[in-house]
Amino acid sequence: MYLDAEKKKEIFGKYSYGKSNTDTGSVESQVALFSYRIQHLTEHLKKNHKDFGTKRALTMLVGKRRSLLDYLKRKDIERYRALIKALNLRK
Repeated sequence: MYLDAEKKKEIFGKYSYGKSNTDTGSVESQVALFSYRIQHLTEHLKKNHKDFGTKRALTMLVGKRRSLLDYLKRKDIERYRALIKALNLRK
């Protein structure tokens, strides 16, 4: 599988901003995990453009990430800006 426990701990440790590697509930950790999964599904769809189930899953993940980012933007704009910069989401 492309996403095992060690990879998740690495993602959570990288974007947790001083919190523990097991902090899976923070908005930053969830957005980082969604971004990794979105990147993986995007690469899959470049090769398999007729995979409509994956296409639907990708759009659902993008929507979940968008809603979490909107929540973070409403609650703490500085954390939002730091996360956007760390994940390189905006051009």
